[in-house]
Amino acid sequence: MIRISLRQKVINEKQNDLCEVFCPGSQIEKLKEKASEVEGLSELFRVLGDGTRTKILYLLAQEKLCVCDLAMILEMTLPAVSHHLRLLKALRLVRYQREGKMVYYSLDDEHILNLIREAQEHFAEGK
Repeated sequence: MIRISLRQKVINEKQNDLCEVFCPGSQIEKLKEKASEVEGLSELFRVLGDGTRTKILYLLAQEKLCVCDLAMILEMTLPAVSHHLRLLKALRLVRYQREGKMVYYSLDDEHILNLIREAQEHFAEGK
């Protein structure tokens, strides 16, 4: 008997949480479209959420660097840095340029630099 009354209480509480006022009608489809516009952003932010990748992007915002330079600056192995660069390249955040036998990485475009600057400004506001 106690189990039934507890279960019923939980069901009643859940039903009380339902909104009875919001009925956007034709706006539902427009809102669904808006929500789907940002689907790729979660992957982008997941990749940017890693501290090492953020450092790599920040360093590449300063100047183009090879894997060896990045590995030395970040005190990491070459394969580890290469792995991070591969992920960043897959999301079009960095690009590479071959100069003889050397490969230099840089930010893919101005949008990435703007993202970094905006994030820095936001972070600085909290200090």
